[in-house]
Amino acid sequence: MQEKQTQSSFLKNLLIAVMAMVLVYSLILSVGMVGTGFKWSSGGKEGAKALFEFATNPVIGLLMGVFATALVQSSSTVTSVVVGLVAGGMPVSIAVPMIMGANIGTTVTNTLVSLAHMTRPQEFRRAFAAATVHDFFNLMAVCIFLPLEIFTGMIFGGGGLLERVSLPLSQFVYGTGESSGFNIKNLNFIKPLTKPVIKIFHNDGQGLFDSMSDVVGGITLILIGLVLIFISIVYLGKLLRANLTGRAEKIFHTALGRGPVTGLLAGTIITIIVQSSSTTTSLIIPMAGAGLMTLRQVFPFTLGANIGTTVTAFLASLAGGKYGQAAVQIAIVHLLFNLLATSIIYPVPFLRNIPLIFSERLADLAIKSRTVAIGYILFVFFGVPLLVLGVMELL
Repeated sequence: MQEKQTQSSFLKNLLIAVMAMVLVYSLILSVGMVGTGFKWSSGGKEGAKALFEFATNPVIGLLMGVFATALVQSSSTVTSVVVGLVAGGMPVSIAVPMIMGANIGTTVTNTLVSLAHMTRPQEFRRAFAAATVHDFFNLMAVCIFLPLEIFTGMIFGGGGLLERVSLPLSQFVYGTGESSGFNIKNLNFIKPLTKPVIKIFHNDGQGLFDSMSDVVGGITLILIGLVLIFISIVYLGKLLRANLTGRAEKIFHTALGRGPVTGLLAGTIITIIVQSSSTTTSLIIPMAGAGLMTLRQVFPFTLGANIGTTVTAFLASLAGGKYGQAAVQIAIVHLLFNLLATSIIYPVPFLRNIPLIFSERLADLAIKSRTVAIGYILFVFFGVPLLVLGVMELL
């Protein structure tokens, strides 16, 4: 009897592993489709630059990232799309603010989760503060690093701080440049598996879409890729959550009360396991609302979630292509941004307290008037991006 259960458990785990690999392959394939379609429709690198002239303003790029992520409720989806666009020729300098915006936009999910506690004032206060501390940290990180990226780019030329630091790292990892010691191109067995599928649609006049014009064919391929990215990430998240959330919760409970470093590591590991920072942070909100976790205990878990979610961009960058090294570079930018923000803000008591104070003050206002909470979500994640983008368009 026990032998049959062991065999059944083995087969179940094997099936989950196979399904996960299929969905990861689907994600990488879809990113490759977006990159190929973008390159095809824009006419290569120069066309990509011209196409994204409107987004050369970093504020616009930032707000596009915020709005898109808040809309689809997934930073993994948006960062994967950005990686695909970079793989198709979009300049890294334009993608950097979009990645920062995705970090802000992803916090809307756990803020929405906290609204479930609205009918119980003190519980809602704790839950809303636990949710918005993530918002304020990411806003603070952008307020530090976006101006730094802009000013260092203006002073030194050739890209800002994150772009400049990530370039040699991406060359090392991808296998370009004199000092490369890794060379991911030689290890990437997935690209040869995705390229034949992409060639079915576009292959020097022999693909299914090659009878279309460059613009129409390219955009069609992009749209198919976008749908496939969304489906892959949604179902990969569902699969992992359904089968690994129990393990993630064990890590969570083991780390609880063991200090900020353990909380940070647990948040990172849990997010890598379930492939969703929103899931990690949303696990915390009910516990914070019930008073089982303090706001200071919640904080490092959310920072770990920021770091753990960068794994998806690395998976997406495996699509490779002509601009594969640039795709790896923007994935490294995503990781560097979160690592540097955490290492600069959290260890310094004055800086660490800013998100804590703002989230508590906002929670105090929210329990006095529930419209403050709803208005905050609509204003920060949707109203400001749409308003600023509209004004920029008029100008």
